[in-house]
Amino acid sequence: MPAPDNLEWFPETRASLLRNPVIRLLLPLVLIGIYYAFCFTLIPYRKALILGGLLIAYMIPPSGKESIIPLGIILGIPWGVMAASVVVMDLVTGLFMILNLEVAFRIPRLGPWMATFLAQGKEFMEERPWLARLRVPGLAFFVWLPFQGTGGVGAALVGWMIGLRWWEVLLAIGIGATLEALIFALGYELIWRLLLAYLAPVLAISVILLIIVAVVLLARSRGRSDRKD
Repeated sequence: MPAPDNLEWFPETRASLLRNPVIRLLLPLVLIGIYYAFCFTLIPYRKALILGGLLIAYMIPPSGKESIIPLGIILGIPWGVMAASVVVMDLVTGLFMILNLEVAFRIPRLGPWMATFLAQGKEFMEERPWLARLRVPGLAFFVWLPFQGTGGVGAALVGWMIGLRWWEVLLAIGIGATLEALIFALGYELIWRLLLAYLAPVLAISVILLIIVAVVLLARSRGRSDRKD
């Protein structure tokens, strides 16, 4: 699906080396490759492979931070690595959008969604006037919202509609994604640790309570049967 006609899409990114379409296409991929290679120095090899699978899953809707981060923590990946990884993915996705709008429009499912989003852009902005007023903080808050479409792709489109420059869009994505990722990562890390620490006593108490309830119910049923006799 082609991009909308006469779209002045972040014209400042067309300068110098970024005019080259090959560089524009490869730069986000190289950056994510460098980050992923660095992850192999932070966590064991097998966990790094698991992280790679989770990051691929993160790019496929409806997966989001609320599902990918806790899953990674459960699988043994440190919460800090999980949080940083999804933030990097959002930043790289936003950068890919900023540099390669035409390519993004040719991606199945993504292209039609973008076309619909842009076609409804005026209505979208009328319902959310605070985005244009607050600019970078407003876009950061938009990214922070735990809803589908508030990641790098949606942020790039909204940032363009409110007149932000490319680096302001990336700044907003970084702020919003970091805050959201930390909330999910720290929250699930705390829950997971508490669950592991108190799992045995909680299970023991639950079993005892179930046994007591079963004994009480059995005693009542026997008492009723004796009265009938």
